[in-house]
Amino acid sequence: MKRVVLRLLRLYSVLKNRQVSGDNHYFIRDNYFARLLQTKYVVQDTLVKKPYKVIEYHGEFQQELLFVLPFAYWHHLNGTLLGTASCKNTQELYYFSPNHQEKFDEREWESNDESYEIPNMTHCNSFDYRKWAAVPLKATYQNELFVYEKPILVIANKFNIEWGEPPINYFSIEVLAKLIKALNQKYTILYNRPSASSIVLDNSEILELNEHEWLRTHHPEVILMEDVYQECKALVNSFNHFQLLVYANASAFISVHGGTATLASYFGGKNIIFSKRGVEHALNEFATIFPKLSGADIYHAKSEEDIFNFIAHHY
Repeated sequence: MKRVVLRLLRLYSVLKNRQVSGDNHYFIRDNYFARLLQTKYVVQDTLVKKPYKVIEYHGEFQQELLFVLPFAYWHHLNGTLLGTASCKNTQELYYFSPNHQEKFDEREWESNDESYEIPNMTHCNSFDYRKWAAVPLKATYQNELFVYEKPILVIANKFNIEWGEPPINYFSIEVLAKLIKALNQKYTILYNRPSASSIVLDNSEILELNEHEWLRTHHPEVILMEDVYQECKALVNSFNHFQLLVYANASAFISVHGGTATLASYFGGKNIIFSKRGVEHALNEFATIFPKLSGADIYHAKSEEDIFNFIAHHY
């Protein structure tokens, strides 16, 4: 029966979304099916409203931030959240959960493929926000610890294997040099590219860009978040906790595709997302669900030229 329904929903997606091509219909189909299954919980979510929902996830970080965390927060607001479980160093993300467990040491990007318990479970061209609520991470973690003379701008970079290929979406040293030149008069620039030891890994191997030493030598005015973290380890519970505290005080971000850009979109202000490739393009997600995370102004840069055009007009 499930297989038949999935086939029918894919056909429905093809007929309804003629502008969407190829395998993207499978993503949309899965979301339709997941939303359909939410009818099981109508009585518990709308009439009984007692804590019952346990939400467990250890897939991709971007999916967790876009779909899972807001689903859990909705249940918290609804009075129906019983507990949550995710990877290590996620306690501060789920600060609202009455019982959060850090059960997993690694992320498995396919772990959510057969679970349809989250109404927005994957990429889509139209999301259902009835059980989705923006999590106020900025208001929760704003602090007096990370305050500088000029407004904070975070450059959030990565240099990972992507889709089994060499890095595609990242800021090279050459681009970093141009960014710093364009922005360091107006902002206090904090640079963030976490090491493998600081975050929970998934299927994307972290490679070495060798930019940290270059920044220390050529741009000592740029604050390296890895260095600050080492200095204040005693004050925070994890690198994720540290990131939340820094990001909560920032007013602008320049980030790259994936979980890096998604986290940066949680804190209002402005966020240029450098993304050359991804299903998010075809489904227009940078204009739909990303701005809803915090009301941030999201600017999707498909090229290096786009980045600097957005800086000239908005930063």
